[in-house]
Amino acid sequence: MLFKRLGIDLGTANSLVYVTGEGVVLNEPTVVAISVDDNRVVAVGNEAREMLGRTPGNIMALRPLKEGVIADYEVTEAMLRYFINSVTGKRRFFKPEVMICVPAGCTQVERRAVMDATLSAGARIVYLIEEPLAAAIGAKIPIAQASGNMIVDIGGGSTEAAVISLGGVVVHNSVRVAGTKLDESIAVYIKKKYNLMIGERMAEEVKIQIGSAIAPSTLETKDDIPQTLEVRGRDSVSGLPRIIEVTGDEISKAMQIPLNSIMNGIKGVLENTPPELASDIIDKGIIMSGGTSMLRNIDKLIVQVTGVPAHVAENPLLCVVRGTGVALENIDMYKRSITRR
Repeated sequence: MLFKRLGIDLGTANSLVYVTGEGVVLNEPTVVAISVDDNRVVAVGNEAREMLGRTPGNIMALRPLKEGVIADYEVTEAMLRYFINSVTGKRRFFKPEVMICVPAGCTQVERRAVMDATLSAGARIVYLIEEPLAAAIGAKIPIAQASGNMIVDIGGGSTEAAVISLGGVVVHNSVRVAGTKLDESIAVYIKKKYNLMIGERMAEEVKIQIGSAIAPSTLETKDDIPQTLEVRGRDSVSGLPRIIEVTGDEISKAMQIPLNSIMNGIKGVLENTPPELASDIIDKGIIMSGGTSMLRNIDKLIVQVTGVPAHVAENPLLCVVRGTGVALENIDMYKRSITRR
């Protein structure tokens, strides 16, 4: 084939690129550093993430996507151009075909913004696929059958819960609460209780190291993880650097409000599911994908709240981008669920 075909999972926290015939070739943070003086892109991805919270006055490191949708059009376009050029090379004779996934709950204006940004970044044709469908395909769920399958994709900016049958989404709910809101709740809790201001990278580190959806002290089987963690930040009273120690139970308590919003979103889908499909879901359970589904015990929390078994998919971070790639390779099979431009 003279032109490449790319599947892009444009996430709030991470962006991944799939090339047909090659697999996942790029996985970088969705962060762009730009020069304030002339709006020039200084760095993208891993290099830009290192600059978060550490830039001088003339450079600004930012996340161009918020809650799963474009917040800064021009920066998103520059980032997409960087990703496309990284994979296809700047000197190409033919523009690539690109498929991008979008949250099921995003508006027509938000969908058009994604398409326009991708075309401006160097795509020949743009296809859009909804995230829950891409996640289900990537998790190897047999979505074409006349049977209900429930997928919950918890990413960085949004949580997508959907029931899929006969290759289409029957019921869906999109909650704009996910990993980023969990990080923010940890930072707010530590500031309130300890008068310590921490950055988003430190908050994310705390969540990964000792975070748990259910307080560790209430679990019968104890996880083999550290119970406490040193947190470094700046004292909001004295203004000086300080180190404190937090426990897993504290962090679990700090994350309860955003976790409750996620659980309500999942319950909302189950409440609106037709009875025949609901019985299928009880048999098969809920499949979880997305980076935040790797938070400890979140599957147990879903079982507690809904009474339905929950399983985390294999390689949850890659489910959406793999599903996007598979849909691109078999475009005729999924054409009912794809928007083209």
